[in-house]
Amino acid sequence: MARSRARERELARRRYERRRLREQQLRAKRRKRNAIIGVVMASILVIGGVVWLAIALSSGKNSKVVAKPLDTPTPSASASAPAGPAPTKCAKIAPNPAAAGEPTVPPVTGKPPTTLVVKDIKKGTGAAAKAGQNLTVNYVGISCSTGKAFDASYPRKQPFSFTLGQGQVIQGWDKGLVGMKVGGRRELVIPAAMGYGASGSGSIKPNETLIFVVDLVSAK
Repeated sequence: MARSRARERELARRRYERRRLREQQLRAKRRKRNAIIGVVMASILVIGGVVWLAIALSSGKNSKVVAKPLDTPTPSASASAPAGPAPTKCAKIAPNPAAAGEPTVPPVTGKPPTTLVVKDIKKGTGAAAKAGQNLTVNYVGISCSTGKAFDASYPRKQPFSFTLGQGQVIQGWDKGLVGMKVGGRRELVIPAAMGYGASGSGSIKPNETLIFVVDLVSAK
């Protein structure tokens, strides 16, 4: 009888040990699984952060054309223009004015200039624009090679504002609008090197000479 009870206790002890061992193994597996899940989640978060950063940097690089309204006066058309040589002469501007309510654009004759040309069509009577000021302008932009308007603020009835001399617009604007007086109207003939360069932008062809008429509404 005593032996039978001892055997039962031994069997019970062994069953307990086996159960405890299984529980320990299960806990070890859960810890290992949780550790793997943690590593995978951390990796996903890191990869997601890298992808987000890459997208943010890419958006930052493209912001000149997409985010900033006028990394130059931005053309309203969005189709990519084919590459081509610089124009050898400017086409006749037609229609001129491009639309009702827009100013007439003085034609550019002969070979397009290789340096910035600034002409006051009408001199203003207000303060002269200088670097660092916030300018508000109306404008129309013409492509030299086609004689067609690629963008204008007049139809939108929404003047464009920017800080002069801060690289918010093309170099031809940053240089060509200095000294212009409020209330004035100025023509700018901008070579590609001071415009969109060899890459072009939207409907503006690479190496395009740009012709602008700009009205200075305010300078603050």
